[in-house]
Amino acid sequence: MTAIDTSLEYLRRWTTGDLDSAWALLSPDVVCDSPAGRLAGRDAVAAFMAPFAGSLVGSQLLAGLGDADRALLLYDTTTRAVESAPAAELHTVRDGVITSIRIIFDRLPFALARGDVAPVTAG
Repeated sequence: MTAIDTSLEYLRRWTTGDLDSAWALLSPDVVCDSPAGRLAGRDAVAAFMAPFAGSLVGSQLLAGLGDADRALLLYDTTTRAVESAPAAELHTVRDGVITSIRIIFDRLPFALARGDVAPVTAG
């Protein structure tokens, strides 16, 4: 599989609840830079991702592109708490497994849902 194939399959698996199968596409030594900080190892990434994956109601791939070693995915998710939670992930893939992940996502929808911030209105 190409890098983009591996990444798309990983996204499909974790967003549909096939978590053990998704984690199998991660290197045991995967490193993940996330809004929560750096995570090292498959178990740490799985522990970080599993609660969010468990809250999903749906997801939609918006774009995906890649080269020989990397893939970039842009997607939107719907959770029980928020209607739209957009995110992007940059993966490095070696020998059919993801060796590094950089996750960027919008925390604002969750802050709004919790009431931590007030919505901005055009004035």
